[in-house]
Amino acid sequence: MSFERTNISRMRGYTPGEQPDSPDIIKLNTNENPYPPPAAVIDTLGAIDGADLRRYPPPLADDFRTVAGLMHGVAPECILPVNGGDELLRLLLTTYVEPDEVLAIMQPSYSLYPVLAQIAGCRLLEIPLTEAWTMPAGLAESLRRHRVKMLILVNPHAPTGSLTPAAYLHELAREFDGIVVLDEAYADFIDPELGHDSMPLARELENVLILRTLSKGYSLAGLRFGYGIGPGDLIHPMAVKTRDSYNTDYISQKLAKAALEAREAAARSWQRVRRSREWLRAELVGLGIETLPSQSNFLLAAIPEAVGAAKLYTALKDHGILVRHFAQPRLNDRLRITVGSETDNEILIQKLRDILQ
Repeated sequence: MSFERTNISRMRGYTPGEQPDSPDIIKLNTNENPYPPPAAVIDTLGAIDGADLRRYPPPLADDFRTVAGLMHGVAPECILPVNGGDELLRLLLTTYVEPDEVLAIMQPSYSLYPVLAQIAGCRLLEIPLTEAWTMPAGLAESLRRHRVKMLILVNPHAPTGSLTPAAYLHELAREFDGIVVLDEAYADFIDPELGHDSMPLARELENVLILRTLSKGYSLAGLRFGYGIGPGDLIHPMAVKTRDSYNTDYISQKLAKAALEAREAAARSWQRVRRSREWLRAELVGLGIETLPSQSNFLLAAIPEAVGAAKLYTALKDHGILVRHFAQPRLNDRLRITVGSETDNEILIQKLRDILQ
């Protein structure tokens, strides 16, 4: 006998990247920042008084909301702190998408999105990217035709690392009468010279909400802290109705605030990742591995058929290096490789040379 809801019993669930116990494993499979968080974050952690843990934390992390609001040019009420960006995605579906309504995503995309749709019991529309991994023509019209309630776009895109221009997103949101969620988990790694800025969308349009996380850029994946930025009318129902009470803890609130205040220190790691990203891509291309340009902290590499992506994934694992292989259409022949430290990247390239020879 099973007591699961029917839609839950039929689903498989999300498969996270491997998390090895051994420190000897070179971990290039879950897009973590290879460098430590800002020193100010560690100092804040050491200064926390254990006696303060006996009380509940501020329900909405007011101090963090104030700092984040100032950084992004919005009122604190337009910021929603969450227990990792994934909680925000779940809240959005719980709050805004009825079981008979449609959630749209691009294909391929972050593999958690379909899982969340299955949990919510809503309908899922997967729209293929073009052969060049760009947005298809007539996307807004397609969304209207399918009566889509919410569109989730990860930008920079995962798993390709490509960046959709803010001007395109602005026009799309204006033409679409549903909610546009921009998952910007990797936005900190965008080349500043591109001048990309999506924040005006969240400030000016009533149907746009932006997701940010401290997991990637701020090297705090183990903290599980993210936040949403958007108009008060979108933030308020989640903040006061569907959010779990005290959804972010006292320690994470303190460290998250310290991280944003140390943004300049964190940005130095972003620059290192960008430099390593270009070096790593050039090295992979030199080995005959076609690799897409990326504005994230990972690369999507096309593995020659004679080698085989699945086989190369296994061979690298046997050599103590974890990367990510997705056994699904359009990605079967590719590996997603996180940009690691300079040392880890050099070891990866050397092991690839050995394996390919």
